Amino acid sequence: MSTAQTAFLKGHGTENDFVIIPDHDGLIDLSPAAVARLCDRRAGIGADGVLRVVRSAAHPEARAMADEAEWFMDYRNSDGSVAEMCGNGVRVFARYLQRAGFVEAGDLAVATRAGVRRAHIAKDGPDGEPGPVTVSMGRAALPDGEVTVTVGDRSWPARNVNMGNPHAVLFVEDLAHAGKLDDAPAVSPADAYPDGVNVEFVVDRGPRHVALRVHERGSGETRSCGTGACAVMVATARRDGADPAVDGRPVTYTVDVPGGRLVIGELPDGTVEMTGPAVIVAEGHFDSSWLTAS
Repeated sequence: MSTAQTAFLKGHGTENDFVIIPDHDGLIDLSPAAVARLCDRRAGIGADGVLRVVRSAAHPEARAMADEAEWFMDYRNSDGSVAEMCGNGVRVFARYLQRAGFVEAGDLAVATRAGVRRAHIAKDGPDGEPGPVTVSMGRAALPDGEVTVTVGDRSWPARNVNMGNPHAVLFVEDLAHAGKLDDAPAVSPADAYPDGVNVEFVVDRGPRHVALRVHERGSGETRSCGTGACAVMVATARRDGADPAVDGRPVTYTVDVPGGRLVIGELPDGTVEMTGPAVIVAEGHFDSSWLTAS
């Protein structure tokens, strides 16, 4: 049995949960198999994904961003695949940096594969509850072309939204119509998303208030998806005739996810902002042989 130990933390943002691995100098070889073992909910720690915390200057994919953002979020889905971005992950990543003493409440920048994301950690409340984290998620892209999502014998038109990663957003009468989302819903045409897609099923809850269920590419159904909630907000706003970049008026929606509630706003310059909780629930060590076992 190996005696070498690797430090980890466990955190979540609206119950989208992550194993956090501090690797400040970029020395850990995090293979897809190791990520899948760590995320296994029966034989591992259990999570929707892994957040490796690396100094940008120490990671080849982030060195060009090191002058803007000291820290790089190396995010992996639970199946071990690499992802461009994770909105809930950025909030939890920021909370880790605060907990570790690298940043205080206030503004910070996080490097991701989708570019630098700006975040703001609010001060703790009077009762000591950690303040929410707001992340500037960049601008949404709305690629042209019709997309259709099919579950069983039902099909719906979907809106193609890119938040640094790809999303198909569709509106349903009942979230149960999504069926089991462990497996990816059928999306056509196939070439609309050559690298796979996150699929959000959306229902209205009230004025500027929606709820969703999501299949996350590489993870199955999750309790929350930050970039998905942003994609849903943008798709809903356009459906409702709101476009801040055109009319100059910011718009804000409440987006309920199975794991809680997020507040998503879009500014007149097109920037999308997401605000929600971020919680660290545990920390410890695991046997480093998990990272090298075949």
